[in-house]
Amino acid sequence: METLTRPARTPPVSLTANLPRYTSYPTAPHFGPMEEGLYRSWLGRMPAGAALSLYAHIPFCHELCWYCGCHTSVTRNEARIARYAAALEREAETLARALPADGLVQQLHLGGGTPSALGGARLTRLMGRLRALFPFAPEAELSVELDPRTLTQDAVDALATAGFTRASLGLQDANAEVQARMGRIQPEAMLREAVDRLRRTGIRSINLDMMYGLPGQTAAHVRATARLAAELGAERVAVFGYAHVPWMKPSQKAIRVEELPAAQDRLEQAEAATQALRTAGYLSIGLDHFARPQDSMARACADGKLRRNFQGYTTDQANYLLGLGASSIGATPEGYAQNLPDERGYVAAVEAGRLPIARGLTLTAEDIARRAAIERVMCDLALDLDALAPGILATARPGLEVLEAQGLVRLSGAWLTVPEEARPFLRHVAACFDAYLGAGKGRHSVAV
Repeated sequence: METLTRPARTPPVSLTANLPRYTSYPTAPHFGPMEEGLYRSWLGRMPAGAALSLYAHIPFCHELCWYCGCHTSVTRNEARIARYAAALEREAETLARALPADGLVQQLHLGGGTPSALGGARLTRLMGRLRALFPFAPEAELSVELDPRTLTQDAVDALATAGFTRASLGLQDANAEVQARMGRIQPEAMLREAVDRLRRTGIRSINLDMMYGLPGQTAAHVRATARLAAELGAERVAVFGYAHVPWMKPSQKAIRVEELPAAQDRLEQAEAATQALRTAGYLSIGLDHFARPQDSMARACADGKLRRNFQGYTTDQANYLLGLGASSIGATPEGYAQNLPDERGYVAAVEAGRLPIARGLTLTAEDIARRAAIERVMCDLALDLDALAPGILATARPGLEVLEAQGLVRLSGAWLTVPEEARPFLRHVAACFDAYLGAGKGRHSVAV
């Protein structure tokens, strides 16, 4: 790999720095227009027997949550939902035909939005088509994101019958006043009933997502919410910092900016969640995840096999991620390809027999090397500097030395390590290896 000639940039290291989440590298703001044919050529070179991962995006919700940063749409229109479900099946068929040989699905994730908005019958049909089109490994993990407020027994039964074993539920914050200020009313009893219903049906691995940095939220609120997650016996807990990005998500304008916690308060809230979950026996995973010691994510972390992709931290080892649905992103060893984000354009393209690609990025050798460095830092809190190309290390070192002076990294011989107390600043460390940071028009959320 050739030595870089880009000037080194020292990353911001303040609590209020806005940085990418690094669920990919290069990050999505740096994707550009892309032709369907390029993605087809990447898929056409997939080797026989390659490990596959599937992600299907169902953007529908029954209610609008003000804080949400996901690609969602509020609807109860059955005809609209049915047409979208049919488009997912059609896209899966087109993708399957584009592959030269059968891959083996190791993981499947339904995200959203609220996938249960499809209803039990459509979920059953969709899963039937996916299993007919793509061979699934016997041990494949099937997971789904669910909203406790709209979860029906019909949907739960369909998911359990289809083989789903893991579900992620949005907990966010257990306090009623905070819920009102963020636009999501969800009584504790409702969450408990959703967890019990899933486990009774056989979906026993429960992930709970909670947030800090919400309007009116305090460290005490976060601590109480973390304790509730532990009491409910969640196998994994994700603790996300609220990203206030009203320029991207106009619904967030309903949140009063003056009610948002200050930077130092956000850091204290993140620490409150960490202390509560560790006291309850959870292990810290990467930046913002926690897992029971026996969970597969904790084992992957211990074995140095933790990965990071568009869904965040994962145990998925597949090199091919096929994205289905509006706005979803596919990833291959050669690059990224993102579908049209608008539902109508996506459905029309799929119904015309096309892969609905809108934009993407072809990876260079340098991108791949930097991506690997960022992923290991984000997953392992450590990096072998001797394994880096000299040019990459040269551009990263000025920023790393600034962080070292602040106690956020340790540079010892060939190794970079992030001390435990600096875990909240992992995005700052990863940014040292980001050659695109500051280029283009991408705007990011606050890093801590």
